[in-house]
Amino acid sequence: MRNLTMMTDLYQLTMMNGYFLKGKAKEISVFDVFFRQKDTMNYAVFAGLDQAIEYIENLHFSSDDIEYLRSLEIFHHDFLDYLKDFRFTGDLYSVREGDIVYPQEPIMTVRAPIIEAQLVETALLNIVSHQTLIATKSARIVQAAKGKSVVEFGLRRAQGPDAGIYGARAAIIGGCNGTSNVLTGQMFNIPVKGTHSHSWVMSFDSELEAFRAFAEVYPDSCLLLVDTYDTVQGIKNAVTVFDELKAKGHKPIGIRLDSGDLAYLSKLARRMLDEAGFTDAVVMASGDIDEYLLESLGSQGAKIDVYGVGTKLITSEDTPSLGGVYKLSAIERGNTMQPRMKISDSIVKVTNPGFKTLYRLYDKSNGMAVADLIAMDGEKLEKPLTLTHETERWKTTTLEDYDLRRMVYKIFENGKIIYKRPSLSEIVEFANSEKAKFWDEYKRIDNPQIYKVNLSDGLYRLKHSILKSHKRS
Repeated sequence: MRNLTMMTDLYQLTMMNGYFLKGKAKEISVFDVFFRQKDTMNYAVFAGLDQAIEYIENLHFSSDDIEYLRSLEIFHHDFLDYLKDFRFTGDLYSVREGDIVYPQEPIMTVRAPIIEAQLVETALLNIVSHQTLIATKSARIVQAAKGKSVVEFGLRRAQGPDAGIYGARAAIIGGCNGTSNVLTGQMFNIPVKGTHSHSWVMSFDSELEAFRAFAEVYPDSCLLLVDTYDTVQGIKNAVTVFDELKAKGHKPIGIRLDSGDLAYLSKLARRMLDEAGFTDAVVMASGDIDEYLLESLGSQGAKIDVYGVGTKLITSEDTPSLGGVYKLSAIERGNTMQPRMKISDSIVKVTNPGFKTLYRLYDKSNGMAVADLIAMDGEKLEKPLTLTHETERWKTTTLEDYDLRRMVYKIFENGKIIYKRPSLSEIVEFANSEKAKFWDEYKRIDNPQIYKVNLSDGLYRLKHSILKSHKRS
């Protein structure tokens, strides 16, 4: 387990030094993790909690870390001595990995001495924002594939080893059913899949010779890349080798297309394979594929069974940042919780104050998600429940027959983990079950229906009382 304690921004440490010197180190604070609205992403699939847990469990400064900080000559020697025994002693709350979440919702909450809560900001945002981003991109791609298998192929294009490893894990949470990344497969017991590259074909004197050699080595898992030179001839050569395999009692897997007009070529390949008697052979496609191309291929009737999706998934090319935020929402002094709130001329940057929780409401008649509610922790919710839009107050929805799920779990209590960490397969099962509880209209790639995320009456009153008092001051 790596020690990532020093993976932080300098200003976290300078603030910690200031808190220590000003006698504020033990002051209990509450910080929320959330993300802001993105035009290209109407919902998100939460991921990264497992690595965040490992980070917090191993939070400590080594002697080398402290000596490096001392060399910067900006930290008080008493503060550096304090860091020798530094550990996380607070509470961490979080939604489950695989849960569907929306902008402004508190997907993580840290309640801890402010000197500890300040330190973990950078790493938590780094871990959770990246993995949530990739899990979400994966979910959109898998949705657009409309039941066809999707394999994550992005390692070579990922922005570094961690992005490749943990991005592949996040892609599985989002819905991919395999990865080309062998280390991720080993670490997380994920199916690993792959074929061969153009270099295999080019290393032989002819494509047919290359295909025969590959079939000889892998007679029962033969999937041939057919576009190195001429795709139509490549399909013909593949059929020749498949006939030879069949004569020896083996069953080929299929072919892979990596370039060209995938709609046209896949339909042509399907016809040629079927006419040759290989109706069970799959047509796989790879290349610069994303959810938009997949929707186009679907509308054109492409005959593709499996997609290998790389660059645009692992980098989330069209939305390279989640826009994760970590904001102070309360300070505890004595037995009193004092709310804190960021105020801005931009409404999207005005934060929600206080110690909060998050609920999801489901229609009891069909089990489908109806709305989410951000509420004060401990606030009593009574049936019937009327939800009112925060800014457009004439928009209301009254719910009488609904089920309520608290989405937030306590992960750490007084610095000790109390959460039973699920396996990746359990996370995937949960993610799939929750996605199924959202109508397709909410998950549309373009122009989705707006899902209701409301503030409880208690949170609304608190927020707007702070805004009014700010105006008067």
